Amino acid sequence: MEHLTDAQAEAAEARGRAALETEPRAVAARYSRKTGRVTVDLANGCAYVFPADLVQDLSEASPDELASVEVDGVGFNLHWPKLGADIYVPALVAGVFGTKDWMSKAMARQAGRKTSPAKAAAARANGAKGGRPRKQASQ
Repeated sequence: MEHLTDAQAEAAEARGRAALETEPRAVAARYSRKTGRVTVDLANGCAYVFPADLVQDLSEASPDELASVEVDGVGFNLHWPKLGADIYVPALVAGVFGTKDWMSKAMARQAGRKTSPAKAAAARANGAKGGRPRKQASQ
């Protein structure tokens, strides 16, 4: 491991102080069994509320597991000890609910559920052509 110079240490401390003043930090968090949402009270007086099932590490959790949420890391992390899950508060507030791959799959699932007049018309037109071809039995 490299030894930090005094200048590098001072620069790191300055970045840390700036993050404490500008990045969203949690002061409290709680899970509502009634709504299925987590409420995060932020240091700036605002609150951020999100459905737990939108978050990759929380989507399969039980209400008991979700209720164990704790604020950790000077407010930069939410921790669920029963799940071993940690969520970075600034990323969460920015709308990052999981890895890039997981989020793209989640968005595709949502898009596939959408209906529209154009989608319905395309399905009717495809049905008029005989629909999807049947699978051929393997020989």
